[in-house]
Amino acid sequence: MAHGYVSKITIDRKVFKGYEPQSKKTNTIIRPISNQNPVKGADNVDINCGPGALPVNEAGEAKPGSKLSFQWSTTNSGSHWIHDTGPLLTYMASCEQTSCDSTKAKWFKIDQQGRKPGGGWVQDDIMKGQPAHVILPKTLAPGNYLIRHEIIALHVAQQRLGAEFYPSCAQLKISGAETGKPTESELVHFPGAYTDDDPGILTPHLFDNNKYDFPGPPIAAFVSQSSTNTDKTSPLSSAPSSTPGNAIHPSTITDTVTASPSATVTSNKSDNHKLKRKRRTSSSSHISLAISSLSEISSTAASVATSTSMVDAQARRLEGSRLFRRRVIPGL
Repeated sequence: MAHGYVSKITIDRKVFKGYEPQSKKTNTIIRPISNQNPVKGADNVDINCGPGALPVNEAGEAKPGSKLSFQWSTTNSGSHWIHDTGPLLTYMASCEQTSCDSTKAKWFKIDQQGRKPGGGWVQDDIMKGQPAHVILPKTLAPGNYLIRHEIIALHVAQQRLGAEFYPSCAQLKISGAETGKPTESELVHFPGAYTDDDPGILTPHLFDNNKYDFPGPPIAAFVSQSSTNTDKTSPLSSAPSSTPGNAIHPSTITDTVTASPSATVTSNKSDNHKLKRKRRTSSSSHISLAISSLSEISSTAASVATSTSMVDAQARRLEGSRLFRRRVIPGL
């Protein structure tokens, strides 16, 4: 069984490559894992940073508002991620040393992405080879952090213990002088943040309706305050496909609680098409009416011409008759 792992992270266009599972190399910012199999069970210790995750020696420099991209791959010659159903969630934890124990870390959520406005899941874009995009909180306090990016695959989560967890951790060093921090009540542990019976993990009706409840805590308040998108659920019928702190989607890059720009453009094109069609129909009607009128005029003119010809012929016959009588009967 082989599924996937984060092979590289891009921070503000600077690329940090990781290693394939089992490499045990630590000169990177991405904590290496022992294998790319899913973590099964919400209480599994590997749910914190992945199977056998090891601390690393480096940290990626970032700042509040930095744009991060997570590239998911498989060890099968760099193939793409293979699943398309389920959410993408991102957490952070203060971690003063690169060797900090991730199982003891206190995590707060900064981003969650689910269904897309037009149908399907953001995870489907990952399967097509696109990276997952996340923007760091704009008011994030400086310091050393772990960032935990996770895919939960739900294709067999209609039964208990069917959900597949794929967490990946990387180490960041945040600069700046901002002061944004989570409250104590917003912090969770892994394991501990989820249960196997949580909505969003056990999903018996996932394919029966359009609503999806993200597992875990809500996005930290200081993150949400810098974002316009704070919905807890991911309904297919609404525009947002995620509830990020400041997330950007692989394809739309517009995760806010507004109508989809593409939907607006489509609507405008449809309205313009209808207006043009209406104008064409109206013009055709006018042309048809004009042609009909011309036909009637032509018909009337023909009738008048015919009548005139008949009158002229009658007049000529009458005049001929008079001339004949004058010649035959003198004196007339």
